Amino acid sequence: MAKPVTKFAHRVTNVEEIPRLVAHAWRTAISGAPGPVLLDCPIDVLFSPPQMDRIAWGSINRPLSYAPAADPAAIKEAAQLWSQAKRPAIITGTGARGDTFAENLLKLAEATNTPVFYSPKYGSVIPHGHKLRGGPAVRLALLPTINEQPPDLLVIIGARTGFLLGGRSGAILPNSNCKLIHVDVDGSEIGKSHAIDLGIISTSENFVTQMLSAAIKPTSSSSSSDEWIKTAISLKDLKDPAEDQPSEMAPNQPHPYHAIKAFYQSLPQGSIITIDGGEVGSWSLQLLEHAKPSLAMVSTGYLGFLGNGWGYSLGAAIADPSRLVVNMHGDGSAGFHLAELDTFARFNLKILTVISNNSVWGMSLAGQDLIYGDKTPQRQASKLNPEAEYETVAAGLGCAAAKVNKIADIPDAVEQLLKSGKPGLLNLIVSSRPIHPGTKAMLNTEVGKEWIVVPYYDNVPRPYYKT
Repeated sequence: MAKPVTKFAHRVTNVEEIPRLVAHAWRTAISGAPGPVLLDCPIDVLFSPPQMDRIAWGSINRPLSYAPAADPAAIKEAAQLWSQAKRPAIITGTGARGDTFAENLLKLAEATNTPVFYSPKYGSVIPHGHKLRGGPAVRLALLPTINEQPPDLLVIIGARTGFLLGGRSGAILPNSNCKLIHVDVDGSEIGKSHAIDLGIISTSENFVTQMLSAAIKPTSSSSSSDEWIKTAISLKDLKDPAEDQPSEMAPNQPHPYHAIKAFYQSLPQGSIITIDGGEVGSWSLQLLEHAKPSLAMVSTGYLGFLGNGWGYSLGAAIADPSRLVVNMHGDGSAGFHLAELDTFARFNLKILTVISNNSVWGMSLAGQDLIYGDKTPQRQASKLNPEAEYETVAAGLGCAAAKVNKIADIPDAVEQLLKSGKPGLLNLIVSSRPIHPGTKAMLNTEVGKEWIVVPYYDNVPRPYYKT
């Protein structure tokens, strides 16, 4: 069962082999694209006395292998492309990590006057307020709306292409008049969905270190470079259309945009935020810069797996107990592993869970409304229980808890939950009516009768049969 979803899965049959296998499993897990491994140790093997002279130690006490770095020719070519670019931008992803990565990426961005954006999967390491912090890469799609040209060079570092970066639409990664440099430790990711002008197999950390030593001399003038930076950085501060929408869609049903914005602005700066859910995930990612997190992660992945945020939050709280971890959910994704609140409480983890509660499967309901409209009013498969008291469940499991249905009450509720000294849960009631623009963008309903509309995936031709 584990083999298809792990990099290495093995059952131990000889107790003397355990040290070697542990060393091999660990090296496999952290080499290339990091991933899970599994060692199955049956109880009869664990209770077998080892023969000391036959123990296989493998490389358990040896240094780890050096990580892959870019070919010098690739660095030279990247420097040349960078020098010729008038509107360069960097997009970082989950692979953009390492002991010196943040420091050296900032140096590289400053040396090349290149704004840095981040993939929805993983937040930026560029400090908040820095002149080169561009925010979410999805904002690049807004350039045409302000009559500005897209980047003419994109350096994608440790990030997957795919639907989280606009797919093949060209909205985020232009399909023409833009050079694409893709850096990834896993060569199979490069060119998977886009034509890549320069692919480089390297860790992100080694790549930025090597690029710092390359002589990148921009050919564009400093004034045009400054103008591009000003334009690129302004994208994250563009006024959102939702700002002009009512803060309440109905009595005691706040607009999710305004509710999540108020929540984010109530958080201490430098928190770690994990984002789960469908509609709430879209609103939460869109507003992320208001929270000024030290790190943000979208846990649903490329196949939309819900419920992973509980595990992400647990891992983050163990890895950095000094920071508040915010576990963002919709009431759909929250239901998958709600009992982890017990784990949070037993270990007194610094986690604040937020359930953006609209009593529906938001993306499912939105898709059905957009596709079927008034053809049928039935939406049973999209409804959730409006009487669910998530705050009562949380309190029963030993967490601090609160329920809020007014935007004005959010700051005080957050303050009280953080003062409790316990893991907390905020049941944040919101309206289901506003559909996030990203949800609408993933549905192509303007097709003829010869097509079957498939929500959030490519439409398929309607089959027909000759008579």
